[in-house]
Amino acid sequence: MSGGWGAPDTEPTRLHLLRHGRTPLSVERRFAGRGDIPLTESGHDQARAAAHRLADTGIEVIVSSPLLRTRQTAGYAADLLGLPVEEDEGFVETDFGVWEGLTFAEARERDPGHVERWLADPDTGPPGGESFAAVALRVGAARDALLKRHRGRRVLVVGHVTPIKICVQQAMLAPIEALYRMHLDTACLTEVDCYADGPQVVRSLNDTAHLKGLD
Repeated sequence: MSGGWGAPDTEPTRLHLLRHGRTPLSVERRFAGRGDIPLTESGHDQARAAAHRLADTGIEVIVSSPLLRTRQTAGYAADLLGLPVEEDEGFVETDFGVWEGLTFAEARERDPGHVERWLADPDTGPPGGESFAAVALRVGAARDALLKRHRGRRVLVVGHVTPIKICVQQAMLAPIEALYRMHLDTACLTEVDCYADGPQVVRSLNDTAHLKGLD
């Protein structure tokens, strides 16, 4: 994580990190990386609920991964708040290569040795895909650039599991292996305060209160 992107301040840039709503692959717990899959009907309900949860939080900027499921999720907040959506490739999900669309069990059955190496080493990516270490560099750079563009503002970032986990991991100065110890539900909210002199503070993780009562 890089610091020193500005002079010290007292009002942080607050990142509201929203995972996209449910998709057909998330329902079946399949690897969903760069595939451009849509939300399910319940995923749309989740995205709508998240937008209403965010309505009174003072969001000033909306940033989204360019993939369909995140753009659809961001669209509800954009419509409700009357804000444009700024797409940022840096917050796109991990490229899972040949494992795209597979369950974990299917990937392990096809190539158990590679799956074990992937679990043990953040520098190892899926065949034809992207390692978590590489994703961490990409997401960190995207976050730092966002903080420079929108210093002191409240920013909704609509993204995916791995980029959101990386923002939390880096904010806490935790080792990258911490990614394996976090769980994020679809359409959950996570908040991180980012101060211009470097410190970042995790305010919440995997908040799903707004999804109560939904299927």
